[in-house]
Amino acid sequence: MTEQNGSGGRIRPTGKRRKKPSRRRRATVAAAWTLAGAVVVGGAGLGFAYLRLDGNLKSVDINAALGKNRPGDVDNGSQDILVLGSDSRSGANAAYGADEGTARSDTAMVLHVNKGHRTASVVSIPRDTLVTRPDCVSDTTGQAVAGQQRAMFNTAYEVGGPACAVKTVEAMSGIRMDHYLEVDFTGFKKLIDQLGGVEITTTAPIDDPKSHLKLAPGTHTLDGEQSLGLVRTRKSVGDGSDLGRIQLQQAFIKALMEQVKSVGVFSNPKTLFDLADTATRTVTTDSDLGSVKELTTFANGLKSLGSKNVHMVTLPVRYDPADPNRVVPLEPGAGQVWDALAGDRTIPASATEHSAGDKGVAGGVVR
Repeated sequence: MTEQNGSGGRIRPTGKRRKKPSRRRRATVAAAWTLAGAVVVGGAGLGFAYLRLDGNLKSVDINAALGKNRPGDVDNGSQDILVLGSDSRSGANAAYGADEGTARSDTAMVLHVNKGHRTASVVSIPRDTLVTRPDCVSDTTGQAVAGQQRAMFNTAYEVGGPACAVKTVEAMSGIRMDHYLEVDFTGFKKLIDQLGGVEITTTAPIDDPKSHLKLAPGTHTLDGEQSLGLVRTRKSVGDGSDLGRIQLQQAFIKALMEQVKSVGVFSNPKTLFDLADTATRTVTTDSDLGSVKELTTFANGLKSLGSKNVHMVTLPVRYDPADPNRVVPLEPGAGQVWDALAGDRTIPASATEHSAGDKGVAGGVVR
């Protein structure tokens, strides 16, 4: 039976540990896929490739940081992965705003890969969602970070890094995250450029000074800079909310998935290696995926996923009565979403019926 925490968060009792999967997972999904074919670099080159790509990878030991006080790992053959897009303005990302010394999770998605790895669900968590952030320990400083009620979701990453973000999602959902993947602005752009761009069709003009994107209605092949502009576009599409931006991001991800499958990545060793080199420099993973061997094995199990068998929704929310610039999880819809993922079931349409997300015109602007 699921309990509620003090602010409506969901905490599940510990269940059976999920058996380790058979180790066969915005842009981070594509990064994993490009790694899946790294084994085609044959002979002596394979050892060189592994050494070089392994040296690129950055990882975080989520398990050590969170310890045993986590939701149970249920043995149903599925996998749950927290995917974050970081909005750090440090280094090469400074072009997108002032560096305030911290980063937030500009994009957050829970990817649930169903048993058999033939279908998947993606739940986008609006960054402005007010949640109860649990106590955690900062990945960067090692210092304890006090929990907070009515904290914006994306502050979890800001104050405590990946482990705190994972702990916050687990507290919200009652679901243990099997893995963690993160990509930043600069890496996102490079990955799109190496893929040769992503083709989309816009049904209305987009002119957003903040994201520096201007597109007329029609079909476009977006380069890395334009793609980043699209997934950051907010004010000039739909109602200008973060919920509308999530719809643009979901439409772009589906186009990106089709692009990865169409460019012949797995049949061209040089293209594959170049993409894998960029991908391994781009992503930060949990330590269980912190090697090319583990990432490749993991990603190989996701190659059969296409945009048509990935169901994308936004976590059911409503606008906060005390602050219209924030949203709060909407029950019972949010609970129905997490229950469906925990039970390895399709998310029912009724779960999002009354949500403020997944509505408006933004979702129809890009296809």
